[in-house]
Formats: sequence, C-alpha cells, structure tokens
Amino acid sequence: MIRGKFITLEGGEGVGKTTNLAFIKDYLEQRNIPVVVTREPGGTELAEKIRQLLLDSKSEAISEQAELLMMFAARAQHIKHVIEPALAQGNWVLCDRFTDATYAYQGGGRNMKISAIKWLEDFVQGSLKPDLTLLLDAPIEVGIARVRERGALDRFELEKISFFENVRRAYLLQAELYPARIKLIKANQPLIEVQRAISDVIRTLPGLHPLNCSSSSRHGIIK
Repeated sequence: MIRGKFITLEGGEGVGKTTNLAFIKDYLEQRNIPVVVTREPGGTELAEKIRQLLLDSKSEAISEQAELLMMFAARAQHIKHVIEPALAQGNWVLCDRFTDATYAYQGGGRNMKISAIKWLEDFVQGSLKPDLTLLLDAPIEVGIARVRERGALDRFELEKISFFENVRRAYLLQAELYPARIKLIKANQPLIEVQRAISDVIRTLPGLHPLNCSSSSRHGIIK
C-alpha cells in the first residue's frame, strides 16, 4: 500500500480556510484521490472536547502552558486515531491547521518558547510532517472584518489586534524557514485567483491521477 500525502491548510482568522478546504477536497477527488478531511484541534471525540474547552470564551481562564499542552494532547489523539491510520491506508489527509498553527498562535501570539513547542512537536509527532502546507495570508484588518461578520466570537477571536499581528508574523516566519513545504497564498485577492494559486501548487505533488473531466465540468473546478 502506497502511503498517502498529508496536506495542511494554515492561516489566521478570516482568511477563507473553510471555503478553500472544500475546494481542495473536490480538486483531489476529481483526480481519483481518496481524501480524509479533518481539523485541529479536533478530529476525534476526545480532541473535539478539548477543542470546545479551548474555544469557549466563557470558561475559566486557561494558562498559556495549559493551552499549549491541550493543543498537543488533542494532536496526539488525532495523529494516532485519524491521521496515521488514514495515511497508512493510502488516503490523502487534508487538515485544517496543524503544528504550524501552534508555532503561530502559542509561539507568536502567546510568546511561548519555541524550544518548548519544538520539544512537544518531536515528542508527539516523531517524524510526521506535512508533505505540503498551504498558508493563506491576508492583512489582519481584512480577516478580522470577515470574522466579525460571522457573529459570535470564540476565545481566540476575541484577542486584541496585536495578538493577530504576532500570529501573522509567526506564520510568515514559518514560511521563510520551510519554503519547500510551506507555500504562501495571498488570500485577499479574488477567490478564483486564490483557488488558481492553490491548484497550481497542488498539481506539483506526485501521485495525482488524470482529471475526471465529467466531474470537472459538473463542479466547475479550476484545472
């Protein structure tokens, strides 16, 4: 069995991850790629409960250390019960955020030690790394405006602008450190241009099958 590919989608608040996650799923499925779509924190019953605690704006104050450990506790469950089994079965895993988000939100946003995050990454993940990371990037004011239009805000979305500026800087630093894996996508351009840029990157991955033309015409996906 050929091991599947692991693709992660990253970015700050309001950059269009949900919309483009669906686009990528369709893009792969039209090329006969079996896809498992998941998210972080979350993906398993226990990890989703941790997600609820992390996002609940009305819960007790969560210390920075507890927040970091909860992220990796959820990730450990996610890897063991979803990500690794799916990859081993030949599925491609498409994940809404992964460890780059921890470097951005806990490392950049919370100003936690990168060495601590790296240690936990190695401890929990071992050699597991995404094959490709798509980083959707947009000016902070654009993303925050989109988020506020959606209604109620979660615990992270209620943070100050300075927090999100630090998150964005940390994400961009990750892209500079790992240019072969992390591909920057400008998310403040028209959606059709965003998705064209995404498809241009994804088609470089080995293992893609020929396009199912009937499916393409039905869904109107960019080739």
